[in-house]
Amino acid sequence: MPFVLPDPEGLAPEVYPLSWLLGAWRGEGVVDYPGIDEATFTQEIVFDHDGGPYLSYTSTIRLVEAPADTSALEGDVPPAPVWQTESGYWRVPPERPTDHGLTEEQFPVEVLAADPSGRVALFIGAVGKGRIDLVSDAVVRAAGGADVSAEKRLYGLVNGELMWAHDIAAFGHPMQSYASGRLSRVESDES
Repeated sequence: MPFVLPDPEGLAPEVYPLSWLLGAWRGEGVVDYPGIDEATFTQEIVFDHDGGPYLSYTSTIRLVEAPADTSALEGDVPPAPVWQTESGYWRVPPERPTDHGLTEEQFPVEVLAADPSGRVALFIGAVGKGRIDLVSDAVVRAAGGADVSAEKRLYGLVNGELMWAHDIAAFGHPMQSYASGRLSRVESDES
């Protein structure tokens, strides 16, 4: 299936390198980390803009659970419980750093992400050729927030799908795989 870039009408030129993310994405993934049982999830991510020099971002992950009552399979099945939500902003900084080792095809990117568990993270990285590499520059948490000390994320556009991987150092464990997913673009009902 060919990838079609959404119409970026009104999109600020500063975020053109991120424009391939625009729209809604849905798919599945898996979470597995020491102290967290491996589980399958569904996810929806929405990247949008309001004309400012950034993209807004929301993500909702719901655990996939087998229904205890198989008769629930015959009718409407309520949505699975939410595992994690996150929202934030993605931007290409106005100045290109000279000391980050970016190639000609890459642009710097900054992401501010927050979740209701009491964690806010600032990521820095690079975007280019359908790939985004991010590392946490700062992770701040409320007193009762999840004990996450560092994060890495990788996003890639592969055959029209958004693939991602998320590594964390948390709860006293070293940096390792936490979750990954494969999402497809949700077609707009506006035709």
